[in-house]
Amino acid sequence: MRPCVLTVDDDLHMRTMLTDALTSEGYEVEQASSAKIALALVERRKHDLIILDVGMPEMDGVTLCRRLRQDPRFTSTPILFLTAYSQPDDIIRGLDAGGDDYTLKPIELPVFLARVRALLRRRAYGHGAADDSSAVLQVRRLTLNSDTYQVMVEGRSPIQLTATEHRLLRYMMENAQQPLSPQRLLEAVWEYPPYTGDPDLVRVHVRNLRSKLESDTRQPEFIQTVHGVGYTLTG
Repeated sequence: MRPCVLTVDDDLHMRTMLTDALTSEGYEVEQASSAKIALALVERRKHDLIILDVGMPEMDGVTLCRRLRQDPRFTSTPILFLTAYSQPDDIIRGLDAGGDDYTLKPIELPVFLARVRALLRRRAYGHGAADDSSAVLQVRRLTLNSDTYQVMVEGRSPIQLTATEHRLLRYMMENAQQPLSPQRLLEAVWEYPPYTGDPDLVRVHVRNLRSKLESDTRQPEFIQTVHGVGYTLTG
């Protein structure tokens, strides 16, 4: 079955361009010109990827993303944001709302399609565990379940993660105690080619993970910053 992609953008020309590019890659595509239409479409069927424009009238893409992430049905659905070069703050807002990745306008189709392929490939892997890995991974007080995208901190209720938060945490747990640079994480978790990708992707997702895992984000117990290098998971 072909992956189904939902594109949400109030610009007809942009939707048409994206639909043509995605269709030529063999994907099934649905279009929505507003967040309201998008919400109706996601109720009707499950999409393998949602592409959201940030700037839309009535309800913008960031608000729509946040609303989708509040629904357990869409926790693991990959979300790719489209945002303009002139709106860097939109990138942070979109990632904070639960976006997995972003690409900039004006769209460079090869770059855009590479990000689509990476997100769909990660989804096709299932819940992110390698074939020879256990679905449940434990590092000291953290227990990660890759079948449910939930992590448990000893003595606390399960915490729901997004797909990218899960993939990032799993990689850090598999490499516990190792200092991990943002570039290494971009390559391993987001599948960016070497020396590409935005370190803000890592920073924002680490911050979001800390907000879910740590009792005090100012003094993190699990994800430590290694100054001049990146991050390490201590458990």
